[in-house]
Amino acid sequence: MAVRQHLVLSPPSAVWEVLSDPDKYAEWVVGTEETSPLFGTWPEVGAALRYTVALGPVRFEGTTVVRRLEPPNRLELEVRSGPAGTARVAIEVMAWGEDTLVIVDEHPLRGPGARFHNALLESAIQLRHRRMLRRLAEVVENTRTTAV
Repeated sequence: MAVRQHLVLSPPSAVWEVLSDPDKYAEWVVGTEETSPLFGTWPEVGAALRYTVALGPVRFEGTTVVRRLEPPNRLELEVRSGPAGTARVAIEVMAWGEDTLVIVDEHPLRGPGARFHNALLESAIQLRHRRMLRRLAEVVENTRTTAV
């Protein structure tokens, strides 16, 4: 399982606001673009987003479904990234003084990602999480700055 954490220099409410906004999803999730609602109201359990996943010149459709929701502390998603299969992504949001510690825990569920899960894949997920958490922090901090 790939687990990574990042300190966001904003309160948990600001982080949760970004996680709850489907229009901001592609801003912090690495590789996604052109997001749109598929069904339900994000981030209610069962709600889903559709988006294009871009890996260099290759593009394919992806979806993310909310599987578990404990606002404002936990959001668990099932991510379907086309040919790669599906993964469980749990995002935990916790107060850390005046800031927020965000912990992401991802594990492949189905498809090639699950069948061939190994240290190399784990390293790639860690790199993607590092970038994703930095982007999340930037979106949160920029949203907060423009709202003040």
